[in-house]
Amino acid sequence: MRSVVDRVGPTLLHALQLPDDSPAVADVVIAEPGGGSVTLAAGDLVLGVATTSPEDAAELVKQSAGQGAAAVLLKPPLAAKPAVKRAAKAHGVALIQVHAATSWAQLVWLLRTVLDALADESEDLDPGSGDLFRLADAVASVVDAPVTIEDTNSRVLAYSARQDLTDPARVATIMGRRIPDDVLARFRSRGVFRELSRGRQTIFVPAQRDGTLPRLIVPIRMGGELLGSMWAVVAGPVSDERAAAFADAAPVVALHLLRRRAHTDAQRRASAELLRAVLEGNANPRKAMAELDLSDEPHRVVVIEVTGGDGRDAEGLRLAMLERLSQGIGRRPVATELAGLLYAVVPDRPGPGGWAELRDALVATGPSRRTGAPRAAAGAPGEIGDLSVSRAQADEALGLLRAELLAERVIAFDEAWTALTLHRGATAAAAARVADLGPLRTLRAHDETGRAGYVETLYEWLRHPGDPRAAARELRIHPNTLRYRMRKLLELVPLDLDDPDVRLALLTQLVAVHWS
Repeated sequence: MRSVVDRVGPTLLHALQLPDDSPAVADVVIAEPGGGSVTLAAGDLVLGVATTSPEDAAELVKQSAGQGAAAVLLKPPLAAKPAVKRAAKAHGVALIQVHAATSWAQLVWLLRTVLDALADESEDLDPGSGDLFRLADAVASVVDAPVTIEDTNSRVLAYSARQDLTDPARVATIMGRRIPDDVLARFRSRGVFRELSRGRQTIFVPAQRDGTLPRLIVPIRMGGELLGSMWAVVAGPVSDERAAAFADAAPVVALHLLRRRAHTDAQRRASAELLRAVLEGNANPRKAMAELDLSDEPHRVVVIEVTGGDGRDAEGLRLAMLERLSQGIGRRPVATELAGLLYAVVPDRPGPGGWAELRDALVATGPSRRTGAPRAAAGAPGEIGDLSVSRAQADEALGLLRAELLAERVIAFDEAWTALTLHRGATAAAAARVADLGPLRTLRAHDETGRAGYVETLYEWLRHPGDPRAAARELRIHPNTLRYRMRKLLELVPLDLDDPDVRLALLTQLVAVHWS
C-alpha cells in the first residue's frame, strides 16, 4: 500500500494509517451505497464512494478489514473523523484520504494503472513518447487546430502531427522542446500564466504584432494541482462549443500526466536508492554505471546545501534547486538526497554536463525569494568505485564552507588543500588540548575579561612576519595600534618571539584555536 500511495502521489492520496504488515494490493473495489455488506478479496482497495456518515465509514472499515482488504479510501471530512481512524487502527487496515476534488472514476483508472506497473516492474509504462502524442493528435481533432501539451515549466511533452496552422513561435517551441524565453515573456506579460494558475477553463490570447497567431489554452489539473497545459494554435476566436470540447479533454490528459509522473517518480526513486548505495560504498560499480547511465570516465561527487524556507518544505526546495541547475547545464546530473543535502554525480570534464559547467551554474545561482544562495563542494575526481571517497571529501570541504573558513560559496576538494590541511591539523591539535599549554592560556583569559584582542593580534603578527602593515589590515587597526598591543601583551606574558620554535609552537596553538 505504501508503494501505491507513493506512486499516485500526495496530490491525490494521503495516508492516515499504514500498518506495517498490510497485505499486497490486488484490485480496486467500489463499496456499494447504503452501507450494506461488502464482498471482497484479500488485498482489495475499497473506495467509499457513497459513504456519507462517520458511522457508515467506520462500519465499512471494520468489514473491509475482516475480509483482508489492503486499505479503505475515503474523502474528507469522513477519512479524518476520530471514529473512522480508531476503527482503522483497531482492525489493522490502511486508511487513505482522497483529495476532495478528485474524481472517483479518474482515481479508479489511475490506481489500476499503478497496480499494473507494480505487477510488472520491467514493463515500460511511460506514455510520454507514445500515448501522449496520440492523445495530442486526438485533442487536435477535437479543437480542429495544432496542439502542444506542456508541463508547468513550459516544456513540451507531446505535440500533434498536424501542421496546417503554425507560426515561428510554435516551430521554435517544438524544435527546442519548450517555449522560447522571448515568447514566454510575451505570454507572461499578457497574464497568461497568472490565468492558468487561477484555474480558468479556457484562455484565449489574440494574435500578436510579431506575427504570433492566436492561442487557445487550457490548464490541465487534477485534485486542485496544476499539472500542465494544452496550447492550440487557432486562426481567431473559437466558438463556445469547440472551446468546451477542448477543455473537456483536459481530465483525460491529466490522467496520462499523472501516469507519466508515477512512472518517472518510480525510476527516480530507484536511481536515488542505487546512488545512495554507491555513495556509501555498498554497490557494484559496473552495475551502478550501467543503471545510472554514467560514462566510463572520472566523476566527482558534488554536495549542495540549500538553506532557507520554513523547514516544512526543505525537500521541495532542494528538488527545485536541482531543477534550476538542470536547466543551466547540458545534462541532468545523477542526483539524490542524503541527510538533508543534495548530492550530484557529474563527469570531471569541461563542456556540457561536466563539473565545470555545473560549477558555473552554481556560482551564478543567487538567492531566491525563499532560499539563500546555495553552498556546494565537490570531491576529487575518481572512478565509479571510488565515489564514496569523493563523497567524503565533498562533505569535508562543505564543512569548511559552513564554518565560514573560506570566502567562496563553491569549492573543489583538491583546490582547498591549504584550508583542509590547517583544519585537519587544528582538529588534531585541539583534541590534544595544545592551546592549554604555555602562556597562551593567560592571553586568552585576559581577552575574555578585558577584550584586549591580544590572541587575534598575536595570530596575525605570526601570520605576517616582518609585515606589521599587512597584519594591521587583517585586524582593521592602525599599525601603531598593532605595535602598542604587541608591547602590552609581551609585558603580560614572557615570550621570546626571536626563537623560531616559540613562534612555531604559538602558531600551532593559534591555528588550533582558529581552525578547529
